[in-house]
Parts: sequence; C-alpha cells; structure tokens
Amino acid sequence: MNLCKVPVPVDEGEGDNRWISIHNRFLTESKEKDADVIFIGDSIVQALQHTDVWNELFVPLHCLNFGIHRDKIENVLWRVQNGELDHVNPKVIVLHVGTNNYSNTPEEIKDGIVEIVDLIRQKHPNVYIVVPTLLPRGQQPNPVREKLLKVNELLPTAIDGHSKVEIVKIDNGFVRADGTISHHDMYDYLLLTNSGCKKAFEPVHDLLLQLLNEGETEKELELVYSE
Repeated sequence: MNLCKVPVPVDEGEGDNRWISIHNRFLTESKEKDADVIFIGDSIVQALQHTDVWNELFVPLHCLNFGIHRDKIENVLWRVQNGELDHVNPKVIVLHVGTNNYSNTPEEIKDGIVEIVDLIRQKHPNVYIVVPTLLPRGQQPNPVREKLLKVNELLPTAIDGHSKVEIVKIDNGFVRADGTISHHDMYDYLLLTNSGCKKAFEPVHDLLLQLLNEGETEKELELVYSE
C-alpha cells in the first residue's frame, strides 16, 4: 500500500493541536477571502510567505498561502479532502509537497502528488494546476536528495495527458560544482533564504503571469463571441 495516497491528519504529539488549528484557519480564509492564486503544500510553501519575494511577487497577484510546516503528501491530501479548496474559485493552484516524504520511494511520492492533482481537478475542473519541482536538500550529496531528484524526473510522464497541469522547474542552480548547497540559498539546507527564494520562485511567478493573462484573454474572447 502506498501510504502517500492515504489521507491522514497530522498526529500532533505535542498536544497543542496547532496543525488542526491552522487547517481551520485556512477553512475560514477560504470562505472570507477571494484569491486568484492559492499555494498549498509544505514548509517550502509556508516559509515563502515570510520572505520579501512573497510580498513583492505574489501578494500583487492576489494569492493565499495554505502551507504547513513539515506536511507530507498524505497530510495535504487530507486537507484538500476536508474542505480547504471547497469555498474558493482560484484561477491557479500551486501545489508543492513531497520533500518530507523521504521514507517513501520516488514512485510512491510521484503517485501521491498525482493523487492530489487528481483530487484538485475533481473539485476545480477548469483551474490551472502548477507543480513546482522538489528542491534539493542537505549541504552535502545524500540519498534523500537523490530520491527527490528522481521524483522530478518521474513527474512529467506521470502528468502527461492531464489538462491544464504545468510542472515548473525550480531546483536549478542550488547544487554547486562540488555537490554542496550554500547556506546563502538555504539557511538550514532545506528552507530558502530571500535570495534562494528569488532563485526558486521567479520561474513560478513568470508562469503565473502567463496563465493569469491567458485566463483574461479567454474571458475577452468569450465576451466577443457572445456579442
């Protein structure tokens, strides 16, 4: 059984119920706020909103951020199943998850990501879905980094034939010639600094601009043909 495809909430050992409280906050935000773009996923997504890059590039695009630290694929799957995308009508959904599923195989991670994509498509038949590639992690070369790279290699074939699903490569330029990652890009060799965020997410921003503009063009054409 691929546990990535079995939706589960986080088992909060600390006892403070922070994870479910965040989920409930997202449910409220989904009902109270309009967004053209919704980011959903793990620590990479959550940390993005605390950077200058988020404020400069993504806030002007009317984005909501539904990222939760340490979330795995199965946790995001549970959140989507349990309403986080039910009361929204975005033009684009950006999904980044999988870096914390290091105990799973690349094939299981890939299949779990596709499972979320398919669930999003059920809820939003016409939305664009953007899937950034998984970033490398760890200062030195390591098996987890190799596993995530393999996921990136498997994903394009896995989503081939899925309408309005775009993979955007964000993992370029982080691994140096000697195989190391700089703390100037990832301060803890996982989460991005401001400069690392700019390097990773500028391609996402460029793609979002393209997709949002395409959506406006389609609306204009519909108006022309309806007149």
